[in-house]
Amino acid sequence: MASYDRREHLKAIHASRKALTYQKVDDAITRLIRFNESINFNSVANEAGVAKATLYNNSELRERIESLRQRQLEDPTSKQINRNINEGNKDALIQSLKRKVKKLEEENKQLKEQVKLAYGEVYKKF
Repeated sequence: MASYDRREHLKAIHASRKALTYQKVDDAITRLIRFNESINFNSVANEAGVAKATLYNNSELRERIESLRQRQLEDPTSKQINRNINEGNKDALIQSLKRKVKKLEEENKQLKEQVKLAYGEVYKKF
């Protein structure tokens, strides 16, 4: 009869859980990268279905998430690129709007003069 070693059995269970956790986290990170989502401890924990404490306490996972998060911060996203383009066009847009406002103010002034003349003609007829 084979002897049952409880310690070895617990080690095997722990190793299988650890491997499953690593696999979940790897899959979650892959999905986040594929869908261009931000990578941080909250998003990885939610996507993988593990506790944030697990990610923080495991040094290997922690370093990986921190490095991916840092890399994402350094690489400009499409939103940041659009914001930079918009800021570059901001001055041109302001000048264009100023010209439009000035044109509309002149047009408004001319229309007010025409209304005054029209009222004057109506008043003369009475």
